[in-house]
Amino acid sequence: MQTPEDFNIRLPEVSHIEQGEEYFLMTKDGCEEKIEFHDYGRIYDIPGLYEYLFYETYQCSSPETVCGLLKQHIQEEGASSAPLVALDVGAGNGMVGEELANLGADPIVGIDIIDEAARAAARDRPGVYQDYHVADLTDLSRELRSRLGDTAFNCMTVVAALGFADIPPAAFASAYNLLNQSAWVAFNIREDFLGTEDKTGFGELIELMDNEELIDIRGRRTYRHRLCEDGTPLYYEALVGKKQADIPTGALT
Repeated sequence: MQTPEDFNIRLPEVSHIEQGEEYFLMTKDGCEEKIEFHDYGRIYDIPGLYEYLFYETYQCSSPETVCGLLKQHIQEEGASSAPLVALDVGAGNGMVGEELANLGADPIVGIDIIDEAARAAARDRPGVYQDYHVADLTDLSRELRSRLGDTAFNCMTVVAALGFADIPPAAFASAYNLLNQSAWVAFNIREDFLGTEDKTGFGELIELMDNEELIDIRGRRTYRHRLCEDGTPLYYEALVGKKQADIPTGALT
């Protein structure tokens, strides 16, 4: 099992810290640097560090939980469920893509906003993605939008990427609107981002999608996403549904 020394990092002892403020300290050339957990580019550049931090140390369970819920509902639908052609949004270094491959998805297309994610996926999980695009979903080029739109996506996953400005509601909607009618949609979000005090915009968006029947929500599950750096549990909600209609552009104003 790897240790902080393997990565030249030090995890601080904190009595209380909020998700989104977590950090670690890395030593390089005799200097110690503070790196935040959401500085994914820096983390992906170091082989194994992402898994060590979030999965070994803080026990993240989201890829298997969200994809497990998706698998459950696909199995409940039975023979009428077509093989998955999947769009993995916020694909990172491919942990969710690997879960989708285990479900038999083929092809799987990844998209993320940073080059480091694409490089990490190619390094850590070669062959999982047929294509991997580095792009901003709120500002897709005409060529890439056309290329993605020509793919008959009947599944989209967005795991551990919503609610902290990594993927804003407009980006989620852009990806959602690329999907075929009745496509499976599986994603997760921090539990309190669905409450009345939510300032991310996702609580309102998901409520609108449900109320306006833009999505047929098949299943929801509250679970422990991971531990926070101070040891407290972070609870998320996993949702699986089927697309019924596009999200209107005006819904995001």
